[in-house]
Amino acid sequence: MKVLPFKIPKPEKEALVYQEDHEIVFYDKLHQHEEIQISYIMEGSGSLIVGDSINEYQPHDILIIGENIPHVFRSDAEAHPNSIMYTLFFTKKSFGKEFFNLTDLSGIQKFFDESEYGMKIKADDKKFHLFNNLKRQSKIERVATLLLLLNELTHAERQPLSSFVYQKKYTEDEGKRMNDVFQYAMDNFHDNISLEDIAEIAFMSKNAFCRYFKKRTNKTFFQFLIEIRIEHACKLLYKDQDLSVSAISELCGFQNIANFNRKFKELKGFTPTQYRQQTD
Repeated sequence: MKVLPFKIPKPEKEALVYQEDHEIVFYDKLHQHEEIQISYIMEGSGSLIVGDSINEYQPHDILIIGENIPHVFRSDAEAHPNSIMYTLFFTKKSFGKEFFNLTDLSGIQKFFDESEYGMKIKADDKKFHLFNNLKRQSKIERVATLLLLLNELTHAERQPLSSFVYQKKYTEDEGKRMNDVFQYAMDNFHDNISLEDIAEIAFMSKNAFCRYFKKRTNKTFFQFLIEIRIEHACKLLYKDQDLSVSAISELCGFQNIANFNRKFKELKGFTPTQYRQQTD
């Protein structure tokens, strides 16, 4: 299976694809596809890289990933032994080139604009039931449910999943390289990763790698690495109340607690201690 681009399997004339994933972990290779993806996390938690940003997902999150946005799931199998996700895939042209431009549907244009950077929405009972009914519906009923969902999502409070998306499609070789870089960072963030280490993973010189990564994510590799470390720290602060802040700092790869506190506050707006108090 190619890493990038990823082809959503579907019959030739099928406009809307409904998919259920029941796995230990979700598909964990960096990929992109032309379809817009609307996913409901029924069970499971973990990290999701979309474009230039790393995000956390939990049960009852709705994740919207726009067309051709590179993304990769990293399930936390220790926190949740099962990962279950219900997904609808479609494109803006699935029902004809002008369907979503009809005046009747003008109210949902904001959804398509914001989907270009991805969105996360917390589901309420109404959205849960819309997703939960999909498995029992006919194809025409699913199209009707999609329209109802688009209307609900357009008016929901939402959080962007990224601030920058590389506008060119990745080649297969580029996709494999970026996937290797992301996977290495997420597997080894607790260690001291040098520029030489990560450039070697990408089979590039240090200078070439710096330019390559910055062009595709709009940030340096070490900015990205710090974000991975801080997101993991948030999990530990919430889950392991017995761990001290200094111990969490070390477990997340920071060399000293002062730097950890500073970077945490820059990204989260709180100190680690304040963050922990808010999640109690």
